[in-house]
Amino acid sequence: MQFPPIPENESRRLKALKEYSILDTLPEEEYDDITKLASKICETSISTISLIDEKRQWFKSKVGLNVGQTSRNDSFCAHAIIEPNEIFTVKDSRLDSRFSDNPLVVGEPHVIFYTGVPLVSPEGLPLGTLCVIDDKPKELNDEQLIALKALSNQVVSLFELRKSKMLLEKFSKDLETRNVELEKFAHVAAHDIKSPLNNISSLTEILISQYADNLDDEAKMLMEMLDTSSKSLRNLVDGILEHSKSDAVLVEARSVFDVKKLVQETIQMLDNKNEYEFVLVFESQTVFTNRVALQQVLINLIANSIKYNDKPKISIEIVFSETENFYEFSVIDNGSGIKQENLEKIFIIFEVLTSEDRFGNKGNGIGLSTVKKIVDGLGGKIRVTSEVGRGTKFDFTISKFDFI
Repeated sequence: MQFPPIPENESRRLKALKEYSILDTLPEEEYDDITKLASKICETSISTISLIDEKRQWFKSKVGLNVGQTSRNDSFCAHAIIEPNEIFTVKDSRLDSRFSDNPLVVGEPHVIFYTGVPLVSPEGLPLGTLCVIDDKPKELNDEQLIALKALSNQVVSLFELRKSKMLLEKFSKDLETRNVELEKFAHVAAHDIKSPLNNISSLTEILISQYADNLDDEAKMLMEMLDTSSKSLRNLVDGILEHSKSDAVLVEARSVFDVKKLVQETIQMLDNKNEYEFVLVFESQTVFTNRVALQQVLINLIANSIKYNDKPKISIEIVFSETENFYEFSVIDNGSGIKQENLEKIFIIFEVLTSEDRFGNKGNGIGLSTVKKIVDGLGGKIRVTSEVGRGTKFDFTISKFDFI
């Protein structure tokens, strides 16, 4: 008996095989269907998907065999992978000096006929074979060989699909880990920054209120600048914390609640002195969605409609409706509006388009990016239309179905 030679690229071949993480896995219907079809088309009693590692041939799928693996030295498939671009055929092993005394020939399963198509990776490395076997002499016709080759291509496609799935799962896990680490970093960093900022702001207010008479005009101006700067930085830190927590908000369970009551609660939070006009264009209606996330979106949009409004009388209209698949909302204001060339920029984090808002505060460019992140996470979309001097309209949707 002639032992199969070792391929010149053996180390690369074994590395490629192990990258699929398929050795010693459980049977899978997709592979079993292929071996059944190969055996049927070629009219043989045995068909296998064989993979060759350092010392054995292992069967990912098999028809007509009771064993899960055999020695590599006894393997016909180990011979077949030496020429990865050729179909390897032995019509009658009893007449072939390489195999006539092979244990698999003289004993069970009595491999007399063998045809194997190498399973070749996209890099040209042979991993094993799709083979058909019988216990009597045989020869496949051209149509059977073409079909067997096509089936071998499907096996490799399944291998590649498996590898892609594993890489995607690894990428998703790595991304999840990085997001968790980033959220922790943002929280710790923001907390470490916020504490001294609060101290600076408090001390500045004390100095201004209690020692203003002892300061000249320039010193007073510097103290006010310091107070304004510390407050702006504190708002930025709050925004970063809000943005980092948006993923956690999306994990909240959905619940049934009255959407009109939620909107009214949100308005009360932002307009407790009843200074602004609000028009709700819908009746009381229950919805089933993430209440916390929806309120977070409404808080940001309504707050922006108030802050970036240059009219003496602020008017905000809130519209709600639903379709078969989505809840649909609109927040419409009579504010200063947004230039057309800036409509896409407003959802980019840290993108600030105005120097200051209605109250003289500078924005941090985080609020609307957080809104978009939440809406996307709720399975919906958000868009904006605006006319400078007349107002802005935000339309957003939320999926009625599971979105996490």
